[in-house]
Amino acid sequence: MQQKIDHVVTVLQQAVRDFAPVCFANSLGAEDMVLTDIIANHHLDIEMFSLDTGRLPQPTYDLMQEVADRYSVPLKVYFPDSAAVERYVEQNGVNGFYGSVESRKSCCFVRKVEPLRRALRGKKAWVTGLRRDQAVTRGSLEESSYDADFGLQKFNPLLEWSNKDVWAYIRQNDVPYNKLHDQFYPSLGCAPCTRSITPGEDIRAGRWWWENPEDKECGLHVANLFF
Repeated sequence: MQQKIDHVVTVLQQAVRDFAPVCFANSLGAEDMVLTDIIANHHLDIEMFSLDTGRLPQPTYDLMQEVADRYSVPLKVYFPDSAAVERYVEQNGVNGFYGSVESRKSCCFVRKVEPLRRALRGKKAWVTGLRRDQAVTRGSLEESSYDADFGLQKFNPLLEWSNKDVWAYIRQNDVPYNKLHDQFYPSLGCAPCTRSITPGEDIRAGRWWWENPEDKECGLHVANLFF
């Protein structure tokens, strides 16, 4: 485990050295809490932000506050444009994202992608907690690559970590985590688009469970011609 941690630190140090300013997109999931702890403990010059879509579950807000109270690295929170949300609801209904993949991705664009673009503005690199085995859509990801969609370098330092690695780190270092994980929510998102899973299901099965696996991205991490 220590070797894997050391590698993550090396990747993050490289990002800071070669691509400053660097920011970390913190979804407050288990992987991102590992990165939060590593970044804070090693005093890395990486800004940290999270996206509040306006529809997050309460345990996510609880963790957001806990992160602010525990760590010295400030967690900046970005919100969707209120006028854009109002237009979406007017055109699609408050829960219109259940109607079609197109409507769901449109909601994700308003609540996630546009705020992310603002968060990344002026940065030369961003860090995520993506892991290769999380979803079929993430098998081709690289540890470091140019993100053409957002126009900056992207680092995925936990790419080769397993779910077991993530939770071993959390337990060994007493890292705070979203309590929904204890209720069989391995992947977290907006409350109406996330459910618990049953034993044997894929860890992303609870996200947009009414859609096909190859559609299960919101546009933050995988290029999508819809946008």
